[in-house]
Amino acid sequence: MAVEIAVHRAMPCDASLLAALHASCFAQAWDEAAMAQFIAGPDTLCLLASAADESAGALAGLLIARKAADEAELLTLGVVPACRGQGLARALMRAAMDALRSSGAVQLFLEVEDGNQAALRLYNSLGAVRVGRRKDYYRHGADAAIFSLALSTGPEDDGAALARRQA
Repeated sequence: MAVEIAVHRAMPCDASLLAALHASCFAQAWDEAAMAQFIAGPDTLCLLASAADESAGALAGLLIARKAADEAELLTLGVVPACRGQGLARALMRAAMDALRSSGAVQLFLEVEDGNQAALRLYNSLGAVRVGRRKDYYRHGADAAIFSLALSTGPEDDGAALARRQA
C-alpha cells in the first residue's frame, strides 16, 4: 500500500519540532536555537515531511540544505526510525532538489557515512556521484563519502563531469 507523503517548508514556529525530530534521528542532535537560525537563514531550506497512515500524518522527517551562489549543501536529512522505508527521505530529497533548482543551484553536495547503506542507495538512485572522501569525519571514526548531485538537466552539470575535473 502506497503511503501519501506531504512535504512543506518549516516556519519559525517549527524550530522545536525540527530539534525534536533531529534528536530522534541522530545521537548528536541540533538544538532549538540552531534550528531557529537555520529557518531564519535567507539561503537555507528547511523541510518537514509527514506520512498519512496510521500515525495520522505525524511529522516524521526533516531536511536542511544551504545554498551559496549556484551550489548547495545538504546539511542533514533524517527520518524517525519507526517511519523509515516509506519514501519520506526520497520525497524530502526530491522537494529539496526542485526548490534548490528553482533558486538557481546547479549542484548539491552532501556527505554520508560510508556504512549507511540506505542513504547510499537513496543518493545513488537520485543520480548522485561519489566525488571524494573525508577520512575519520564522524566522531565515532567512520569515513564520510562525499557526493555531488546535479540539479540541472545539462550534461555539463553532472557529477561525473565534476569528478573528471577534480581528477
